[in-house]
Amino acid sequence: MMFRSTQRRSRPALLTLFATVLAGLLAAGCNGDSSATATADSATADSAAAACPADTTSRLSLPEGFCATVFHEGVGPARHLAVRPNGDVYVKLSSVDTVDGRSGGIVALRDTDGNGTPDRTARFGDFGGTGLAVQGRHLYASSDVAVMRWPLPQGDALAPSSQPQTIVGGFPEQGQHAAKSFTLDGQGGLYVNVGAPSNACQEESRTPGSPGQEPCPLLKEYGGVWKYDAHQTGQTHRPGARYASGIRNAVALDWNSSAGQLQVAQHGRDQLHSLWPDRYTQEESAELPSEEFFTVSPGDDFGWPYCYHDWQQGQKELAPEYGGDGQETGRCSDFREPIATFPGHWAPNDLLTYTGDAFPPKYRGGAFVAFHGSWNRAPLPQQGYRVGFVPFAEGGAVSSDSTAFAKGFSTFANGFAGQERIESPREAEYRPMGLAQGPDGALYIIESNEGRIWRVTHPSG
Repeated sequence: MMFRSTQRRSRPALLTLFATVLAGLLAAGCNGDSSATATADSATADSAAAACPADTTSRLSLPEGFCATVFHEGVGPARHLAVRPNGDVYVKLSSVDTVDGRSGGIVALRDTDGNGTPDRTARFGDFGGTGLAVQGRHLYASSDVAVMRWPLPQGDALAPSSQPQTIVGGFPEQGQHAAKSFTLDGQGGLYVNVGAPSNACQEESRTPGSPGQEPCPLLKEYGGVWKYDAHQTGQTHRPGARYASGIRNAVALDWNSSAGQLQVAQHGRDQLHSLWPDRYTQEESAELPSEEFFTVSPGDDFGWPYCYHDWQQGQKELAPEYGGDGQETGRCSDFREPIATFPGHWAPNDLLTYTGDAFPPKYRGGAFVAFHGSWNRAPLPQQGYRVGFVPFAEGGAVSSDSTAFAKGFSTFANGFAGQERIESPREAEYRPMGLAQGPDGALYIIESNEGRIWRVTHPSG
């Protein structure tokens, strides 16, 4: 499934390879098919201007035939979003916000006149956080310590009038990786990310040369995905409900209904150079480790903190905290491999399996991934800040040609950062954060700085 070299390459050679591949990827940043020609790769939304509504504000580059319009200029610092079957859009804010005298951690938006922008807004919920989903007759939302739900409002109402029910509470409070993002399988399963409040489970956190704890005690209640009953209220987080382990932090997760599997994209560990300067250069640390895309089954273990994945070598490697030297596999061959990988510190923050039929056939059943960007690429220029696409064949296998990233991976939407080269996440104008699919098959994208929302369509279907 993964790109693998039959011979070990030197680090400089691998970095040269990466630069070549990445340059090609960036040049083709708005194409939807990595096997297309360079001419097709350079197509943007502008090339389909005749089919798209007049909109000079979206500024996104997209594959030919796609259109992007700004659905909302900014609802406030945002996390995930969801769209209900009637077209109402719900946005989870990172904290309880107050705008125009109205407060709430969730924003509800409705377009009543069909002009493509909302003209009704409501705010509700007394908690911030990340996760948000519509399933059946309910709206689910998470704080950093619980997952709750409301009955969807009826009639003309835009916001729920009741207090939410707690589905599962008692998640640990944590200073790092606190987001309890989640997904639902439509069959009563609720899958919750519990990130590890750690970089690499060192004895002295983020301290140069400090060894890793053996075994890592954090894995008792962190560093994986837990499964609960989506319909039962009053549940309490417990170790025995763990679904999978060895996942550092998976803000991005979704249930792939066609494959019948949970899929997650993990944030890889940080600071290989600053913690182990004798083993990794700054350039290597910027590109490593891989951001990993997993399919997850009950009982799977993906190896954090003992291992990380090196996309350049195409393998899991032993972490330096546990004796690794940047080449050794060791115990890491015992853990599950990713189905796709991305360069280091792109920060996948949402994952959406496309189930609509409004986009061309190659997008159906594939996964869109929102990359938020990360501070840990310094001193190299920032990367990420885009929405990517990974195609899937029937049954959930990654399809198309193999590359050093993912099989068939392409940049779907770009232009969020606002300038070609940035040195810090603070310089990015917009940072892609959340994805949702509308009832008409449109793709909604939200960014985290201002909460700007784009709506992406394909007029010819």
